[in-house]
Amino acid sequence: MSNLVFWLWFGNVFFDTIGQLAFKAAAIAPENKLAAEGGGGLVAYWCGLVRRPALWLGIFSYVAEFLLWLAFLTLVPLSEGVLLGSVNIIVIMILGRLFFHESLTPLRLIGIGLVALGVAVVGAF
Repeated sequence: MSNLVFWLWFGNVFFDTIGQLAFKAAAIAPENKLAAEGGGGLVAYWCGLVRRPALWLGIFSYVAEFLLWLAFLTLVPLSEGVLLGSVNIIVIMILGRLFFHESLTPLRLIGIGLVALGVAVVGAF
């Protein structure tokens, strides 16, 4: 893997992770939950959501990820790129646990291990 391919891949994982975490933070903000539950419904929820900086960080991150992903795919075969892109799943699950106290069940841990193994095999060949 060349340096350029590595940094495009790393940037993709980074921005995808930031985007996912930002969207989660925006979605679960207490004021958004209160708006939805307080009778305002879906309109109040979305009005509150668009005022959250985390939503815009997530959108920016997804745009950056999209551009990096396209550049990455110009340099690697799709079958290899998709497998290497699977690292996002591992990183997001671990950081979801750290930041949002989401559970990592034994089945999810097995899944993380299998994805990591697959990425290692693809990266080695």
